[in-house]
Amino acid sequence: MAATTAPQRTGTIRVEDLTKVYGAGETEVRALREVDFEIASGELVVLLGASGSGKTTLLNIIGAIEPATSGTVEVAGHDLAGMDHHQRTAFRRDAVGFVFQFFNLVPTLTAVENVALVAELTGPDAEDRARETLGEVGLADRLGHFPAQLSGGEQQRVAIARALVKRPPVLLTDEPTGALDLDTGRSVLRTLQRAAREQGCTVLMVTHNAVIADMADRVLRLRDGEIVGDDANAAPVDPEDLAW
Repeated sequence: MAATTAPQRTGTIRVEDLTKVYGAGETEVRALREVDFEIASGELVVLLGASGSGKTTLLNIIGAIEPATSGTVEVAGHDLAGMDHHQRTAFRRDAVGFVFQFFNLVPTLTAVENVALVAELTGPDAEDRARETLGEVGLADRLGHFPAQLSGGEQQRVAIARALVKRPPVLLTDEPTGALDLDTGRSVLRTLQRAAREQGCTVLMVTHNAVIADMADRVLRLRDGEIVGDDANAAPVDPEDLAW
């Protein structure tokens, strides 16, 4: 097995002529069609589209959860094409953090234990790093709480801390506020914004909520598997000013 290239801090994402096809013949479905875009390191980008537009499929390919049918995908200095299973696992461990709509915390572990579980895979001093990262997302006083003792927003911030504890160059989030109320959602969005602004993390956020796009540096619009818009926000809105 070829050695996996060490991850680079740069969080650049480059997608070129990306196509994803499921099935064949009469059952063939083209989930993505010749998608092209580039995201600079440290950008906060919203990927906006209706249900079924291909957003999650695109996120899964960028995160090396599933392969593309054809095209080029380069993430944080890694060319994903041709990676074997072990290389893809190492890439996900070292180069990318994931945050999903549902928190996926281990219910029998405390907040700090949930985060330390990932920290242990990526370096020494796991508990110290977990405590520090939970402090960064505003949960220094919730370290010993179990998920059932935390609010939805607190659980999502634990999930974000779990993704950030390994200091990934890229953070991929799929509907991170979908299960949250407005005030809680704003808090989570502020946390993601700080990850980009203060840690230099490239954040790609999938959502169907057009309002959230106002806080992004750029907005990619996906429809029927194709990029139909790529717009920069001259003045991104503070998450506190969003309402939906």
